[in-house]
Amino acid sequence: MNNFYRSIFTGVFFLFSAGSALADNNNFNSLLWMQSSAEYKANTTQAYNTALRNIDAALVDRTWTAAKEQVGDCSSLPPAIVMDIDETVLDNSPYMGKVVLENGEWNAVTWNEWVALQSAAAVPGAVQFIKAIREKNVKVIFISNRESRKGSCSGSGYSQEAGTIENLAKVGVAGVLPEDILLLGEEEGWTSEKKSRREFVSKKYRIVMLFGDDLGDFLPDVKSNITPQERDRLVGENKNNWGEKWFMLPNPTYGSWNNILRDPKSQYIIKF
Repeated sequence: MNNFYRSIFTGVFFLFSAGSALADNNNFNSLLWMQSSAEYKANTTQAYNTALRNIDAALVDRTWTAAKEQVGDCSSLPPAIVMDIDETVLDNSPYMGKVVLENGEWNAVTWNEWVALQSAAAVPGAVQFIKAIREKNVKVIFISNRESRKGSCSGSGYSQEAGTIENLAKVGVAGVLPEDILLLGEEEGWTSEKKSRREFVSKKYRIVMLFGDDLGDFLPDVKSNITPQERDRLVGENKNNWGEKWFMLPNPTYGSWNNILRDPKSQYIIKF
């Protein structure tokens, strides 16, 4: 066991025993909820169970599509679901545990090291759902903002794509091909904004469901230069998609919901 791996899991243990000394970290309670609460597991399982109950209706209705980027007649295209990876299929909370315990922040070097370990567990409900979907001959496409470039992990040219495929296999999602994972920067114009990648998928498949932990996994232009009120409006305008075609997984630790807030963030707290 290398030092990084040992520090993560030693750190996660102390996360539950260190008490108030860590409570000042902005992510302490959020991470504690993700790692220890039955409520988190109930939320993720609920999302995947609901999706599985809806999939037959999506397959029968040849006009059914979940992607706003899908235009024209898609009835002859084979069905696919599009899934984010991090905090949707793979649980990276041990990495966040290291960040919290060391009072640090995300950075590319330690993230590459974590991906290289291929040790992320599955988000509860995800693997069982993917297996059931595959049995119905539905393609699973992953759109992730993990990077396609080779990272500098332990001084070697490490491929995040290869590590991700191996990690998915370890949790029970075997047989994922490189072309099934569309990564950040893999093609020109594939930025952290996922719209262009959904457009790419929509030319080959009828996208019947979308899964993610960020509003940007479903809608374009929601990750910057937007207010919480405008994002709330978009959620309301698309209320018929949630729980039918769109499935949001809980992630209180990071995401565009936090990035769009201006300092001081205390201004967004409502009090009596």
